[in-house]
Amino acid sequence: MKQIQINSSSFKGEWTQRLSVCAVSLLFSAGALASDNVPAPAQKTPLLFKGATIHTVSGDNIVNGQMLVEKGKITAIGATLSAPADVKVIDVSGKHIYPGMIAANSVMGLAEVQSVRATADFAEAGAINPNARAIVAVNPDSELIPTTRTNGVLAALSVPTPGPVGMINGISSLIQLDGWTWEDMSVQAEVGLHISIPFMRFNPELFPAPLDSRLEELRKSSAQRLKMLEETFDSAIAYRDGRANKDGTQIDVRWEAMLPVLAGTRPVFFHAQDASQIRFAINFAERYRLKMVLVGGMDSPAFADILRERKIPVIVTGIHKLPVRRGADYDSPYSLAAKLASAGVQFCIARGGADDDAHNERNLPYEAAVAATFGLDANEALKAITLYPAQILGVADKLGSLEAGKLANFFVSNGDPLETMTKIEQIYIQGRVVDGSTKQSRLTEKYQQKYLQKKDTAK
Repeated sequence: MKQIQINSSSFKGEWTQRLSVCAVSLLFSAGALASDNVPAPAQKTPLLFKGATIHTVSGDNIVNGQMLVEKGKITAIGATLSAPADVKVIDVSGKHIYPGMIAANSVMGLAEVQSVRATADFAEAGAINPNARAIVAVNPDSELIPTTRTNGVLAALSVPTPGPVGMINGISSLIQLDGWTWEDMSVQAEVGLHISIPFMRFNPELFPAPLDSRLEELRKSSAQRLKMLEETFDSAIAYRDGRANKDGTQIDVRWEAMLPVLAGTRPVFFHAQDASQIRFAINFAERYRLKMVLVGGMDSPAFADILRERKIPVIVTGIHKLPVRRGADYDSPYSLAAKLASAGVQFCIARGGADDDAHNERNLPYEAAVAATFGLDANEALKAITLYPAQILGVADKLGSLEAGKLANFFVSNGDPLETMTKIEQIYIQGRVVDGSTKQSRLTEKYQQKYLQKKDTAK
């Protein structure tokens, strides 16, 4: 038998070189993942905010009001409050206090740099992943977190997205945007199961011969995927019944994750835009008795009566976008929220939630501002990014408005946060003073010093 001789020195040299390349790659990945912001320590001293206009959102504004914060929670709000002897008074006269905004459809903490695969952890392989939990993949050191919260967005629903063949994507998690670990950041570790309904309607004009065969392939693929979805739920039901009857059915983590969904205690977020997708999602939810939330919903006004009667809320994914089809009104995305509000459908406003959109979650208040320009009441626009997402996500007892007993997650500004010129001056998460700097602000300060030094040298 022929023996293979290995030159140990060249072998070691080759692997040393490979390991060096890997080490450099890891360093670059770590740099892409890391944030310089230090999470704030827990609140110890009671804080009394005086003199600001307090926008409770759930009730009337309190001009020249006071708000007491103790142990991370709001304990009192009013015109005049009695406070503990050791309270620290913060004078915010002439300012405005708002509850933190909530990004209800994001990949915050799951995506960083598109071109660096190691920083993208928002989609699992395969089509059926009901047991995938977004919370364990959240990166607390993301540079996108401080950038987002400096504009008043203090909480985000981190949503698993579909991969190339994904359909049941996993379980979303609601996080607050400050903390050392994902455990620190977690507001609700498991919010709901996310399902992406495949596109079902295709325009034949886009598939002239010889591309018409491709059209049939797409239709067939869509039908197969919908059938797979039904078979998945049927299998989960069979598993539930088998476990209940103790017939020897072995534990399966995928079907275990489906049990709260089948019991109606965990909502299912159906991602659907087109009328055909929405119709399928509504019928599917009724068939399996699911607690449904519609995500997207560009054609949802056509189903307003059904959505209202069945109490199906809609998360509108983006106001800043083009109409979805030729011939649609130019303002159809801008006026969508107003149409749902006038029809009595529960809704909130979010952004698109794509992996390449995480950098723009900071623009959430301006989405609401455009909706207000196109027919939505200004107070409703503010609620659509604060109280309404909290209600839809099941955390209205913690977030969404300024009320006694809720988490002290709020910000102090010099004006209306829906206005682009407004400045967020102070940020608090569970009563902790949060660092308002970002990578961008640090670079600004750095290069200001550069030119100041050059100016001094020139003298």
